[in-house]
Amino acid sequence: MQQGLATEDYFMSGVPARFRGRLEVEDQRCRDCMKCVGVCPTGAIGLRNYKLSVDSDACIFCGRCVEFCEKNALRHTLNYECAHLSGQLSEDLGESVARKIRSVLGRSLAVRHVDTGSCNACDFEMSALLNPVFDITQYGIDFVASPRHADMLMVTGVVTRNLRPALEAVLKATPTPRLVMAVGACACSGKVFG
Repeated sequence: MQQGLATEDYFMSGVPARFRGRLEVEDQRCRDCMKCVGVCPTGAIGLRNYKLSVDSDACIFCGRCVEFCEKNALRHTLNYECAHLSGQLSEDLGESVARKIRSVLGRSLAVRHVDTGSCNACDFEMSALLNPVFDITQYGIDFVASPRHADMLMVTGVVTRNLRPALEAVLKATPTPRLVMAVGACACSGKVFG
């Protein structure tokens, strides 16, 4: 059987209208009722410099804040590129970081996944990256079984007390230079678990 092209172009594929992307706050509409702060299950919404602010590391895109905001000051955009480094969006830093990584690691990236107590939602998403539709290997990215063969550790889940020594051992076994990336709200902030 001939299937034809099964992969999906990352940059060309759109998102459905009901998609919940990065949260935006419209300061002019916000009346400081703080209802959104009270309903956020992860504490991702709060005040910073007297303005409503969303911690994208902690946000799980549940939509409760948008639902409870009577003034429509919060809304989900269709922007799905939420990766960031030290509070700056990846778009701003992406090219310079990519150049540095390519100069050290070349054009391919070997990833070792480490689950330190996740709910498996991020693990399912990572598995989907390898299927024929998304096919992350077309970009030179592949998952490896041993940290000794890895360029990057991809950590999911809150680091539990019992798994901390295992994570440290995997980190120690990964050759330098290496990258470490936290994936999902659990690994980035731990807010889902309080």
